[in-house]
Amino acid sequence: MATISPLKNPTHDHDRNSGTALQLDLLEDIRVNLSAVERRASTLSGRRSVKKAHQAAWLLKAISCIDLTTLNGDDTAGRVKRLCAKARQPIRADILNALGMVDRHITTGAVCVYHGMIETAVEALEGSGIPVAAVSTGFPAGLSPFALRVKEIEASVAAGAQEIDIVITRGHVLTGNWQALYDEIKTFRAACGDAHLKAILGTGDLVTLRNVAKASLIAMMAGADFIKTSTGKESVNATLPVTLVMIRMIRQYQEMTGHKVGYKPAGGISVAKDILNYQIMMKEELGKAWLQPDLFRIGASSLLGDIERQLEHYVTGRYSADFRHPMS
Repeated sequence: MATISPLKNPTHDHDRNSGTALQLDLLEDIRVNLSAVERRASTLSGRRSVKKAHQAAWLLKAISCIDLTTLNGDDTAGRVKRLCAKARQPIRADILNALGMVDRHITTGAVCVYHGMIETAVEALEGSGIPVAAVSTGFPAGLSPFALRVKEIEASVAAGAQEIDIVITRGHVLTGNWQALYDEIKTFRAACGDAHLKAILGTGDLVTLRNVAKASLIAMMAGADFIKTSTGKESVNATLPVTLVMIRMIRQYQEMTGHKVGYKPAGGISVAKDILNYQIMMKEELGKAWLQPDLFRIGASSLLGDIERQLEHYVTGRYSADFRHPMS
């Protein structure tokens, strides 16, 4: 078997995104060529192929970028504790040993939960270095009273969340009220304090890719540390065309300001072959820095199980049953 050499984890030295003044004139110049975007996305897997040891290395890197998530109405403390245990050791020891990776301390990028489960997750992850992310601001609709949404952020940070996934008011995008959107996200950013803010755009609700591009730019101007596609509750969640539009806005924002902003696709990414396409697009469009967990996260729950299954196939030559790779 070929030796596995995962993508390197270079030391990153970028500052948090401090945001900028609202520049509405930049929105007027935004254009999206829908056919070109769809063509670029549809041909990606045909032009790039990652096989064997290289694929195993990319999948190991993907694990370190997963926000392992449970956002269900029937979540319990026991479920969250089991999820945190999986985040600490996402791949079975026998598979890691066969890959020669047992000493590399591979974990997921974060564990993402509702506010009520933050303290449970913080306790279960103590000493691991894995941050707790909390969904906030009236997730998933984002339509609760504004003052309550701000208080919810403050309460989640006080409970120990190091990352806050906020939901924007999609109505501001649909009505072109960019000032309101900017003010909203800027207020949320201030409420986060030292916690990193991921702005969920709800791209499946925004109707056009041009709206997606504009919302992405406004979120970054307002100080978002990450822009994120979806809550996972919309009828359409993360897609490659949406991803291409959002990460090109990240590139434009970096060229404007020098700030690096992270990207998080979420919802509907459940199999290993799909995440490889996202990783390839990130590398081609933004570079290797955006393959690291401080700039790339994947909102997922079932994806990790399929990655583990693919890695077992790599080391044994056989596909195992799903129940051999439980998520909790």
